[in-house]
Amino acid sequence: MHKFDQRAHRCIFVGYPLGQKGYRVYDLSTHKFFSTLDVVFYEQIFPFHIHPRELHQDEPTTEPRTEPITDSIEPTTLDHPTDQPPSPIPYLRRGERVKQPNTMLRDFHLYNMAMVAPSQSSSPSGTRHPLPRYLSYAQLSPNYRSFICNITTLVEPVTYEQAVLDPNWQKAMAAELSALEQNQTWTLTSLPTGHRPIGCKWVYKIKYNSDGTVERYKARLVAKGFTQREGIDYTETFAPVAKLTTVRCLLAVAAVRNWSLHQMDVQNAFLHGDLLEEVYMQLPPGFRRQEEKSMVCRLNKSLYGLKQASRSWFHKFSTAIQEDGFHQSRVDYSLFTKVSGDSFTVVLIYVDDMIITGNDNNAISALKNSLRTKFRIKDLGQLRYFLGVEVARSTDGISVSQRKYALDILDEAGLLGAKPSPTPMEENIKLLPTEGDLLKNPSTYRRLVGRLIYLTITRPEITYSVHILSQFMQEPRKPHLDAVHHLLRYLKGAPGQGLYFPAKGNLLLTGFCDADWARCSVTRRSVTGYCVFLGGALISWRTKKQTTVSRSSAESEYRAMASITCELTWLKYLLHDLRIEHSQPAKLFCDSQAALHIAANSVYHERTKHIEIDCHVIRERIQSGDIVTAHVSSACQLADMFTKPLGQPTFRSLLSKFGVLDIHAPT
Repeated sequence: MHKFDQRAHRCIFVGYPLGQKGYRVYDLSTHKFFSTLDVVFYEQIFPFHIHPRELHQDEPTTEPRTEPITDSIEPTTLDHPTDQPPSPIPYLRRGERVKQPNTMLRDFHLYNMAMVAPSQSSSPSGTRHPLPRYLSYAQLSPNYRSFICNITTLVEPVTYEQAVLDPNWQKAMAAELSALEQNQTWTLTSLPTGHRPIGCKWVYKIKYNSDGTVERYKARLVAKGFTQREGIDYTETFAPVAKLTTVRCLLAVAAVRNWSLHQMDVQNAFLHGDLLEEVYMQLPPGFRRQEEKSMVCRLNKSLYGLKQASRSWFHKFSTAIQEDGFHQSRVDYSLFTKVSGDSFTVVLIYVDDMIITGNDNNAISALKNSLRTKFRIKDLGQLRYFLGVEVARSTDGISVSQRKYALDILDEAGLLGAKPSPTPMEENIKLLPTEGDLLKNPSTYRRLVGRLIYLTITRPEITYSVHILSQFMQEPRKPHLDAVHHLLRYLKGAPGQGLYFPAKGNLLLTGFCDADWARCSVTRRSVTGYCVFLGGALISWRTKKQTTVSRSSAESEYRAMASITCELTWLKYLLHDLRIEHSQPAKLFCDSQAALHIAANSVYHERTKHIEIDCHVIRERIQSGDIVTAHVSSACQLADMFTKPLGQPTFRSLLSKFGVLDIHAPT
């Protein structure tokens, strides 16, 4: 090759690599993907402007009912490109500086033509710990990986100023305002004397279909209810939402019973609620007209953000669905069930998102049609993305994770390229409220810990660490922030890890409880930890500092037994509502012989009479046959993870028994 010959490569721009600086491109000649900085874009050339599905119209389209969690993250249409880029195309000269493209296309199905200098093609990343080492999509089915790619690629705006620049969000806001006006949500009026208007803001959310395509851009007008005054703007506010334990329990049952899972979304749900109080609100951003600057909105209907909004909406929905013959559960008011002969249908609602499942698809279809006649409702298809939890299903079971949420936290903290740590918290660490320098900006610490609390929905192994870190929210210090970063580095090692609910197995409850006596060095209170399995699926766990000081380790263990006894009792009632007859006693494993002896002995001793109430709770359940206790060695005590930080060997050993699965782990 002559030294003046062209050396650039024709490539396709496919996105941005996570944890790296540069562009993700596909080489048309070598059929390989890599990341690079040396790129010149040709924005008018789209070799794959056709939808990827249209490139395989001649191939069979039959798919199994439940997709296997296999294959590769990149779309299969790129493995053997059928289109060739137009020529001639100028090449990038070596040493030429990269120019930022004027328009970055974020849609997964549009691929820009890019010219890449060959010197960068062999070096995928400049970081020492690139994210692809710990996150892979090679085991996902084509359908599911397309869904994963879309929810990761598209970005939701945070402010009105950002959204107003995008036509999609402009249309979404106009549609929301139109719906509010048609529903007569408010009346424009002058602000009466003695009243104070509350503010409002826009919240933006992209709704996806089960195949990963965008169902709609959703702009929601939210009232700033935190400025409402009790007794003036609102009275009663409580409204139930589905317990996350109920969600996990329902998924575990659906996996074993092979029930189909559907997701539906109610548009403008809170607008269905009637507002009884006199509430005034400022004009929405984008709604203000010159002649209406001095006007305010008097709310006639409930609105998102109002303290009483969820209560009004839930009352409306529960009344409507019970008219269709559904029974409201008494253990979780957000759960509704209907039995008609052999047909069984379940509805679980969390604000305006709902899961519908059961053993009769015809009954599910009839329910959907009935709901459409009463509310503006969208059918999102199979359950894939619920409350930030990604749901993948195969014939072997159901996997849930918060991969995207974990990556967002790492990105916010700037730790996408950090070196992973093997455990969530150092084994012998002692965090105190008064040691170390105070943080200049404590809001960063509070936001990170707050987001980590939500991550415990699918990451039980970080529960104890988050429990400890959340105790320093008032005055966080440097050692506390270092511990947060240590936990984030642990998440970097497996951001896609989550829970797995197997399709085979029994539906019997098994619990493990433990306590670390006088664990808190400040208050000397003990820490309770427990976890509950439904068959082979972990559905419930908890870490909690005990409310009183225990006088012995046996007492602290006994209080832990009382806590899990209440949880097991509640779960048996929940299973009864799901038509799971739990005829056998729930097994409760404890590693304290003394606590087990107290539970079995009906004679009170001097050292136990001050915990008489807890004694009654456990003994009554044992005598009624609801629970049977058994001893387990400390080495096999799974609840140990919820009471203290563990060393790497013990941590890995216990974690392997939790039924966790990382479908995004590199092979």
